Amino acid sequence: MSCPVTCAAWVRCGVAKETPDKVQLSEEELNRLIEEAQDRLGEGADSSVEGGMACGMNVAIPGRAKSSHKNEDLSDDELDEYDLENYDEEEYAGDIKLGDSLATLAVYGSNDHDPYITLKTTDQYEQEDFLIKPSDNLVLCGRADKDYCSLEVHVYNHEENSFYVHHDIILPAYPLSLEWLNFDPRPDESLGNYVAVGNMTPVIDIWDLDVVESLEPVFSLGGKKEKKKKKKGKKSLSSEGTVKGHTDAVLDLSWNKQSRNVLASASADNTVILWDMSVGKPAASLMLHTDKVQTLQFHPFETQTLISGSYDKSAVLYDCRNPQDNHRMWRFSGQVERVTWNNFSPCNFLASTEDGFVYCLDARSDKPLFTLKAHDEEVSGLQLSSQIKGCLVTSSADKYVKIWDILGDRPSLIHSRDMKMGVLFCAACCPDFPFVFAFGGEREGLRVWDISKISAVNEVFGNRERLVLASASSVACSSMAGSSSNDLEAAMES
Repeated sequence: MSCPVTCAAWVRCGVAKETPDKVQLSEEELNRLIEEAQDRLGEGADSSVEGGMACGMNVAIPGRAKSSHKNEDLSDDELDEYDLENYDEEEYAGDIKLGDSLATLAVYGSNDHDPYITLKTTDQYEQEDFLIKPSDNLVLCGRADKDYCSLEVHVYNHEENSFYVHHDIILPAYPLSLEWLNFDPRPDESLGNYVAVGNMTPVIDIWDLDVVESLEPVFSLGGKKEKKKKKKGKKSLSSEGTVKGHTDAVLDLSWNKQSRNVLASASADNTVILWDMSVGKPAASLMLHTDKVQTLQFHPFETQTLISGSYDKSAVLYDCRNPQDNHRMWRFSGQVERVTWNNFSPCNFLASTEDGFVYCLDARSDKPLFTLKAHDEEVSGLQLSSQIKGCLVTSSADKYVKIWDILGDRPSLIHSRDMKMGVLFCAACCPDFPFVFAFGGEREGLRVWDISKISAVNEVFGNRERLVLASASSVACSSMAGSSSNDLEAAMES
């Protein structure tokens, strides 16, 4: 049974808590969660299940009695044929005393004292795996099983070459997008370790990655329609209700690393919403697309700059301070699947489409810097290496992952591989190790691939210029301090 991995994201080393907390529910909290679950399921489902069980019982009982009666009739013949009455009687094998066989054995009071027992117990292994080391990355993925959906939290250690599932979280709906963030809405402004999950509903759930066995998110953004009561004698045009956020599935998410309380979401309702997570409400709604908005990303350095791509075959660049009057639009040959900014060329971004093309564009120009026919089908994964200049990795519905050198705006194919994972849905680059990528597809779960083990990749990128990244703690401190958009613009111009 294939369990598709629909989305993936990384968490930097040193961010996660060494010993995650475990949820301990009180009796009142447990009862509340049970009642909420029962309300969602509805009384109709319960009655139908009870009816089915009763019907099944009526059919099964007579058959069981008949089968039992048949066994009684055949019991004598079976006993005679196989001599089952003497089955437990063993033949006498000689005069052997138990003490003679154990005379030369040494017995220790505990396995800890036995020098020949070097393997650890299962409990010791589980305790070691539960701890998260400073050198561990977390790899997150959304999985869709037959009966339920989940968020899996994997631990990846590059030095030890270890990769395993640490814990998982049951999700309420089919996951479509993941975005890590460290914003904590509590007043003390402490740094957190959270992931925002977009799914087939209009609601965005934020989960705490430092808590295992959690049953509900820390907080949610958006909600379903709230019905308004009609006043007597008056007809209300808004009787269907008001919406606090999106009205359809959330297809992509992007967190603003400079303005940490801002999260952008792209939806199938054709809109982009900027959320103020400090109050849990939309700060702005951007409605420049005419079809589903499938992808978006904040600029890595400019707080106010956002790019989005849509089913309407366009990408829109926004100045979020005045998006309606200050924006730029590009048109493409197909629906836009992914967009991403180039950290080495802050004015450039890449866009991939459903017909297999990758475009590189300068935000100041209308014409693309280059157009690349990368795949035969939609390019679902578009990832630049976190530190290596010009290293581009693409994944596609054609089942292939390809590695490109786009330095100098002259793309060349370095390596291509069929991942044997079926249709590929997502790709994500590790922020700490620039050659390590994670991929998700329709089967084989989540796969991590270190492309530096390919000789052709080492030849091209081995001595290539690298982007020096600060430690996780220093990045967190600088993001908390914040910086004004004027400072960012001045830094970009210089």
